[in-house]
Amino acid sequence: MSKKRKQYSASFKSKVALAALKGDQTTSEIAARFQIHPAMVSTWKRELLENAPDLFEGKKKAGKQSDEPSTDELYREIGRLTVERDFLSRKARSVSRQQRLAMIERGHPQVSLSRQCELLKLSRSSVYYVPREQCQEDLDLMYLIDQQHLETPYYGSRKMRVHLQHQGYRVNRKRVQRLMRTMGIQAVYPRPRTSIPGDGHKVYPYLLTGLKIDRPNQVWATDISYIPLARGFMCLVAIIDWYSRKVLSWRVSNTMDTDFCIDALEEALQRHGTPEIFNTDQGAQFTSEAFTGVLKEHGIRISMDGKGCYHDNIFVERLWRSVKHECVYLTAFEDGRHLKLALHRYFRHYNQTRYHQTLDYQTPDEVYYGQPITLAA
Repeated sequence: MSKKRKQYSASFKSKVALAALKGDQTTSEIAARFQIHPAMVSTWKRELLENAPDLFEGKKKAGKQSDEPSTDELYREIGRLTVERDFLSRKARSVSRQQRLAMIERGHPQVSLSRQCELLKLSRSSVYYVPREQCQEDLDLMYLIDQQHLETPYYGSRKMRVHLQHQGYRVNRKRVQRLMRTMGIQAVYPRPRTSIPGDGHKVYPYLLTGLKIDRPNQVWATDISYIPLARGFMCLVAIIDWYSRKVLSWRVSNTMDTDFCIDALEEALQRHGTPEIFNTDQGAQFTSEAFTGVLKEHGIRISMDGKGCYHDNIFVERLWRSVKHECVYLTAFEDGRHLKLALHRYFRHYNQTRYHQTLDYQTPDEVYYGQPITLAA
C-alpha cells in the first residue's frame, strides 16, 4: 500500500512564509521547526512576496451578471485556455529545472501533482527528492572558506582545497566547489563571462574609472556577503557612501532574494537623499529590473563592476573584512535576531566612533556630515 503524500494547507504555508519574512531564523532552522524541506521555505516566502500586492487590490468585483455565458462563449473560452496552456507549457520548458521545480504547487485543489509535473516536463521523483541537510562539518568548512576568502580572494577551488587539507580536513575539489557555490563566492581574477546576470537583465558600464570622488552622496556602493551562524547562514547587504565610508543602511535575509536589497536601498534614499552614481556588482539582485527601476525613478546613474574586478568595489570589500574580523568572527551567533542586534551595535560603532586611517583618523559620520560629531552621554 503506497504512503499518502502529505499536503499543506494555505494557513500552514502562510505561517512558514511569515516566519521566513521575519528573518530571525535561517531556512534550515525554520524547516526543522515546521518539519518540512528547506526548499519549501524559500518557495513559500517568494510566493507570499509576489502575491502580497493582490491583497490590496479591489476586494469587491462589479455587480453579478445575471446572464449565464452561452455555449459559443464557453467553447471560445476553452479554445483560448488551450492555446494559453500550450504556450505556457512551451515557455516553462525553456527555463531551468530548478525554476520549474519552484513552480510546483503542492496540494492544488484542481491540478494534481502528476499533472503539474507533466505540464512542466518534470519527473515526479524529482519533486519528492529531499536532499540531506548540510552537516556540521560542511558548516565548519564554509566558515574556514569564508575566512580564507577574505585573506586571499584570488583562491579558487584548487588552492582552497589545499588550504583546507593543510588545516587537517580530507576534502576533494568537488566538495569545495559545491560549498563555494552555496556561499555565493568565487575566485577574483580577470576572465570573460564570469558573472552572468539574470535572464533579461541589463548590465551597465563602470562609471568610476578616473572619477575624482570628493564629496558625500557623490557615489554610493553596495554588495552582499555571507554571514555564518551556529546553524546555517544569513545574507547581509549594506549600502555605503564611497567618499566617507559611512554605512547608510543594511539588511539581513535568510534567502538570497532581491527584496531585502530593495528595502535597504529605499531606506538609504529616504534617510540620506539621492546620490549622483550608484555602483554595484553584476549579481542578479542588482541587475534586476526591480532594483534598477528604483534607481531610475530617482534619476540616479547606474554603474556596475567589470567582470571579476575585485578592486572596482574595493571599499565595500574592505567593509566586509572589518565587519567579519571585528564582529562576526568574534561571536557565535545563535539565530538571526542575535546577529541583527550585534550588527546594529557594530555599524553604530563603525559610523560614530571607529576612526579610519584613510579618513585622517576621523569617523565616517564626521566626514559625511562635515563636522565633528558630539555623542550623547
